[in-house]
Amino acid sequence: MSTVEASFGRVDESGNVFVIDGGVERLIGSQPEMTIEQSVALYTKRFQDLADQVRILEQRVKAKADPKSISKSADKLLIDLTSPAALGDFAALRIRVTTVKSSLTEALAEASAKQAEEVASALAAREVIAAEAEKIAALDPQKVNYKSSGAKMTELFTSWQDLQKNSIKLPKAKADEIWHRFSKARNTFDSHKRSYFAAADAAAKIGKQAKLDLVTKAESLVAKGAEAVNDYKDLLTAWKALPKAKLKADDAHWARFKAAGDAIYAAKSLKSAADDVAYSANLAGKLALLEEAEKIDPTANLEAAKAAIKSINARWEKAGKVPREQMRPTDDRLKAVEAKIRKIEEELWRKSDPATIDRTNSLRSQLEVQITKLEAELEAAKAGADSAKIAKAQEALDTKKTWLEVVLANS
Repeated sequence: MSTVEASFGRVDESGNVFVIDGGVERLIGSQPEMTIEQSVALYTKRFQDLADQVRILEQRVKAKADPKSISKSADKLLIDLTSPAALGDFAALRIRVTTVKSSLTEALAEASAKQAEEVASALAAREVIAAEAEKIAALDPQKVNYKSSGAKMTELFTSWQDLQKNSIKLPKAKADEIWHRFSKARNTFDSHKRSYFAAADAAAKIGKQAKLDLVTKAESLVAKGAEAVNDYKDLLTAWKALPKAKLKADDAHWARFKAAGDAIYAAKSLKSAADDVAYSANLAGKLALLEEAEKIDPTANLEAAKAAIKSINARWEKAGKVPREQMRPTDDRLKAVEAKIRKIEEELWRKSDPATIDRTNSLRSQLEVQITKLEAELEAAKAGADSAKIAKAQEALDTKKTWLEVVLANS
């Protein structure tokens, strides 16, 4: 027998092959058609294949490959080394594989911790995406900018897909929970978007018909000419209240509506020009009345001034309308004269009011008493040759005399 045969097994005359494993002989095969040497070579080759796998496993440990993958391979090798049909030192192989398993304890712990961090990071990234989508979905459907928000939703979905492609495997329950939130937010946003634009389309159709009705009404007013200006303004207010639509039809309706308004205002301009010519004579009459009014002096004789302005007002109304550009200037000049008369009248009334007279007399009496007292204080200061007291008394006396002059002037 060969050394291998003698050390780890044997082959009998019938071609049966036995291995000695852990001190126990075990039948591993039968090769009656082979020679003993061929049988030994075959089963030794099988052992060498297993030994090569153990060697590769040890090299992976030295190369610091994924410890979980190494551990999984070691577990499989231990199973393969349980009752292998091969000739060799299986006890030594098992020890080497067990040694590999033992060396992985720390690496497996580190790998587990790293995986936990990666899982937490991946879940957090998905959480951010879901939360952002929920924030967009919670916006007021009537105020949201669907163009920018839609682009943001697309960006979030792309980010989610990138995470799916490049991320590690995640706990299904937690990953599904976040996905359902994200999916629900996207569906809500899409629903709001569809409803908003459906309502906008419906409003646009209604607005289109409403504007067409306003165009028809405006065009029917053109025949009335200048008299239709106020009615057209009402139609314009109604037009502005309708929703805007970026449609060619809307532009066409506005062009027709505006053309009708231009025709009405053109008619008004012609009428105003004709009126200005007709009212020129009235202007001359009112200018003459203004010259007469502006000569009134209410300070000389208030009653006469009031009678004069009353007469002028009566003639003013009979004088008729004036050209448009002269209406305000002429009216303002007449109002200025009326205001001057009212002011004089109010001032006279104030001075003749008993309560005002009483207040004035009371204040005048108080000032006269204070002035008498200050004059005495001034004389005393002069007698004492006290310059500081003299200056103080003189200043106070001058102030009271000034106040008295104001009271007397307004009484």
